[in-house]
Amino acid sequence: MNFDDNLIACAALVERADPLRFRATMAAPVSARQVLFPLYAFNLEVARAPWVTQEAMIAEMRLQWWRDVCEEIAEARPVRRHEVATPLAAAISERNAKLLDDLVAARRWDIYRDAFEDAAHFDHYIDQTAGTLMWVAASSLGQADESVVRDAGYGAGVAAWLHAIPQLVDQGRVPLLDGTDAGVSALAQKASARLKKARKHRTMVSAAARPALFSIGASAKVLQAAIDEPARVGDGTLPHVDAFSLPWRALSGRW
Repeated sequence: MNFDDNLIACAALVERADPLRFRATMAAPVSARQVLFPLYAFNLEVARAPWVTQEAMIAEMRLQWWRDVCEEIAEARPVRRHEVATPLAAAISERNAKLLDDLVAARRWDIYRDAFEDAAHFDHYIDQTAGTLMWVAASSLGQADESVVRDAGYGAGVAAWLHAIPQLVDQGRVPLLDGTDAGVSALAQKASARLKKARKHRTMVSAAARPALFSIGASAKVLQAAIDEPARVGDGTLPHVDAFSLPWRALSGRW
C-alpha cells in the first residue's frame, strides 16, 4: 500500500480533527500509519455523523452509510469509492470490519438525548467505541491480547469522555449516570484501575501493535485529576490529554 491521495486525505483529516491520534500515528512506522490513518479517519467520520444535523433520520442515514461500508468489507464485496472507505478496506480484515460495524451501531446513542440506562450500558458504549477502535488498530498491526487492549481503551475512552462533559451538557445531553462529585470520582477510579491493569500487562502487546496504544496520551493524569478534584470535570479544567512525551513513548514503546 502506498501513500496515495486517499491516504493523504485521511492523514489530513486526522491532523485537523484528532491531533492526539495524529501525533501518536506520526510516531509509528510508515507501515503502521497506512493502517492507522484510514482507521482514525473512519472513526472521525462516524463520530461526527450524529452531530452535523438536528434531524435524527438524517443522522441515522449517515451512520447506516458507514455500516454499509463495514458490511461490504466484511463480506469481501467491492467497496464503494471514497477517500476514507477505500483505504480502510485495504487496511483491515473482514473480521475487524464486523467489529467496526458494532462501533458504528454504538454511536446511535449520540443521535438522541436519552440518558444511559445503567452502568452496563455506559460501559458497553465506551468499550464499543474507544475499546473497539483501539482493539481493531492493535490487532491490525500485530499480536496483542484483546483484554489488555480493551482495558487500555476503556481507560483512555473514559478520560476523553470526561473531557467532553461540558460540551455534552451544553448540548442538552445526559452524559453521566451519576454527575455528583462522588459519582465522577468513582467512574474515574474504575477507569484508572483498568488502565493500570493494562499497563501491568503491557508485554502482552507486541512491539508491532504498540503504536495503536500511543493515543492513550496523558489519560492517567486526566483520570487522577478527576479522582482528586471531580469538580474539574464540569469546569472543563482537566489536564490536556495530549500533554505527554511522544518521543520518549515512541523510543521506549511504553504506553
